[in-house]
Amino acid sequence: MSTEPMPTDGIDVILTHERTDFDALASLLGASLLYPAALPVLPARMNRNVRDFVALYRNQFPFVHARELPRQPINRIILVDTRSANLPKGVRGETTWYVIDHHTPTPDASPQWGQSQVKHWHEPVGANATMLIEKLMRQPIDLTPVQATLLALGIHEDTGSLTYATATARDARCLAWLMERAQGVNLEVLHQFLRHPLSEPQRALLDQLIEQSEFLTIAGHTVVIAQADAPGFDDELSTLVHRLRDVHECDAVFLIVRLDELVQVVARSVTDDIDVGAAARALGGGGHTRAAAAPVRHLSAPQLRDRIVELLSAHTQPAVTVRHIMTSGRPQVLAPDLRIEEAHLLMRRYGHEGFPVVAQAGEPDEALLGVLTRREADRAMNHGLGQRPVRQFMQVGPDGNPVTVRPSDSIHVLRRAMIESGWGQIPVVDEAGKIIGIVTRTDLIKLWDEDVPPERHAAEIDHRLRATLAPAQLALLQRVGQAVEAMDFAAFVVGGFVRDLLLNSGSLRLNTLDVDIVIEGDAIVFAQRIQDQFGGRIVTHKRFGTAKWILDDVTQPVRWGQLLPTLPFVATSGPPDGIPPHLDFVTARTEFYTAPTVLPTVELSNIKLDLHRRDFTINTLAFSLNPDRWGELLDFFGGHNDLRQGLVRVLHSLSFVDDPTRILRAVRYEQRFGFTIEPRTLELLHDAVELVERVSPARIRHELERILQEATPERALGRLDALGVLQHVHSALTVDEWVEAQFVRLRTALQQPDVEPTLAREPIERLYWGILTLRLPGADHSALTERLGLRGETKRLMNGLHQLRAAKSSLRNPAITPSQVVELLEHVDDVALALYRVLAIDPAVAELVRRYRDEWQPVQPLLTGADLQQMRLPPGPIYGRILARLRAARLDGQLSTRDEEEALARAIAQEAVNGTRSRS
Repeated sequence: MSTEPMPTDGIDVILTHERTDFDALASLLGASLLYPAALPVLPARMNRNVRDFVALYRNQFPFVHARELPRQPINRIILVDTRSANLPKGVRGETTWYVIDHHTPTPDASPQWGQSQVKHWHEPVGANATMLIEKLMRQPIDLTPVQATLLALGIHEDTGSLTYATATARDARCLAWLMERAQGVNLEVLHQFLRHPLSEPQRALLDQLIEQSEFLTIAGHTVVIAQADAPGFDDELSTLVHRLRDVHECDAVFLIVRLDELVQVVARSVTDDIDVGAAARALGGGGHTRAAAAPVRHLSAPQLRDRIVELLSAHTQPAVTVRHIMTSGRPQVLAPDLRIEEAHLLMRRYGHEGFPVVAQAGEPDEALLGVLTRREADRAMNHGLGQRPVRQFMQVGPDGNPVTVRPSDSIHVLRRAMIESGWGQIPVVDEAGKIIGIVTRTDLIKLWDEDVPPERHAAEIDHRLRATLAPAQLALLQRVGQAVEAMDFAAFVVGGFVRDLLLNSGSLRLNTLDVDIVIEGDAIVFAQRIQDQFGGRIVTHKRFGTAKWILDDVTQPVRWGQLLPTLPFVATSGPPDGIPPHLDFVTARTEFYTAPTVLPTVELSNIKLDLHRRDFTINTLAFSLNPDRWGELLDFFGGHNDLRQGLVRVLHSLSFVDDPTRILRAVRYEQRFGFTIEPRTLELLHDAVELVERVSPARIRHELERILQEATPERALGRLDALGVLQHVHSALTVDEWVEAQFVRLRTALQQPDVEPTLAREPIERLYWGILTLRLPGADHSALTERLGLRGETKRLMNGLHQLRAAKSSLRNPAITPSQVVELLEHVDDVALALYRVLAIDPAVAELVRRYRDEWQPVQPLLTGADLQQMRLPPGPIYGRILARLRAARLDGQLSTRDEEEALARAIAQEAVNGTRSRS
């Protein structure tokens, strides 16, 4: 045990707050074990269960009362689980303070400290005792069972036995350590004092509080404020606030109890959305987000009630309701007379666990009858009852009616409906009882990972849009939302735009980034309506329910003054600055695959199923454009959390089997954003990699070209190579350090002001293809061209580079002449020559390429075919040979004048004549 000498000119004391709970008492003990020279002082008022514990076991602890302190100056005060306490005699200006407190620190100093030296120790843990126990775990201190039990009581009481949101893994580790000590924690004593029965005064006060409970709705939360007068009451209030919350099943409770000399406020919350700690601090008290208290001396109970309501308005975030997690739009429903086997097939096709059963679907008198669950459908099929109608197996609520919820219902109401019915999916109905959506267990579970209310997401989205988009772009999206609302449709921006907006990766502009707008309703009907209202031209694709609204067609111009009336336009002949050339509207749809690697079958659906068909969770995010839900983030599949954690995750285990091109996209996103492919997703990728060989050439080429359009494609290609994916595209494809270096060299060259125009005009992905295939043999060129269906320009570039590679040995001959260089290079694609020169693979050859393009390629003989006719040379193929010989001689410096060319031309012609005679 550590020891400290007792000061001769003063003492150290350990203090905590009045109305002491077990965490405060345990902190007194923990501090006394760490600082044995300091005296732990019991407060005058302790909670009843704490007081009873001390009465039984005080002789096991070094606690003293303030009256028992020696009459000496106090050198140091160690405050535990609080920032202030009742001070004993002996405090002086020289007294130093050591504050050990797990509550959220505040910037203001306690008035008790004065100008004294203060040292703080704060840790974000559930119980204050945890901080001290962690120190004890590193000390050679032997705890007695009673000491271990008190320390465990402190953690259990302040963390709700690890059930409060403030509980941490550190609290759990400390509890485990205490139980592992030689004789451990006495669980019977633990149970006795954590489940302390109410005293008669407590029961009487609880009845009064229940009778005088006021129910308030604040930001969608149910809050109870209970008031009572209790003069002479000297018992624990914290137990009563828990009992009251259990009685009312509310989101937060505030007790306002008038005692003799003050009004005591005690508050508890079941959600971080209601910060009772902030409210208590504003009243002069303190605590956690979910548990707090404050003694108030200068306000009456009615004034205090009004002040609490005011503070709650400032420190309460909006509640999550069914509307925020439901799948909006009409779900797929079953007719009561549909055969079970048909319903079962629909469940297997869409992966749903149940469907609402509706009579007279789509008619004015349609009626919800019940729900057919997957479990009941499976049981019917297993018993050979597939021909029976759905109505025989559908489920209804305990009262014989369907179980439903409304969009405004709280999550608590939804949970209760699911528990009581046992249904995994609950229909959502409007005031008239019409089905407007569905909510599932999965939607409920998603809330576990959600720490930001939807309205705060909406505010964040709105802020990002205003900071990112030009005024006309923002106004255009708002106008689309208004037009959709007028048709009783819903519109959502989905996919990459939302992902990049949340990542804030670069400067987004609608005219440089595809914006997909999904319509719950009919996108084609909507596009036709908006065209009728504001002009423009639309192009529709009825099979897929898509429409493109052309905004820059001068033959059918948009009436911008009507479309965006709030914006002043200088020019009216074309779109305002920042407006994209078109907007794409897509009807919400779902899809299913009939076999691996084939294109999917598409059907109309709702936004949730539309998002479910996408490749990765980070691409399933959407936000609403409707005015009443503007900016509200839809995150059904945990995409926002994966964005924060930097993970690429598929939505289901057959994702890569359904579409193996997602393998290439997974790697592209991973490398673009510096993310990591989630472990299970990586395992699924490995399992499906061989299916890449079965994908059509056009689809594989498209994905590879998308990779080659990335800022640093060598990273994704290198990753694909390491994962063995490229080998399943074509066995000869590989990416090594040489390829990576050449990619970088190419980009560097293209950024130079004197870059060759020939290269600058080429799509960079085509140039990358040239580098990737430069070292491949000719046979592999042909096979790769066939496998990927490469286009003519790419093939010419690849062939040109192959010709250069084949001519390399000849070009490296020191005796080679300019005319021989020209003969080797004049049929090589010009882009291939420019690329080869930039790459500087072989400096000597690159120099010859440079001279060929700069000096020798333009060289031509002075004589032309017409000149040869005037010289009366016999016409024929001989002209081509003469001109070629003349050019070669001029290139090699053998000719310099016209007369010399004429002489050589006549000599070549005479040679041809002599040769003909000799053969005859």
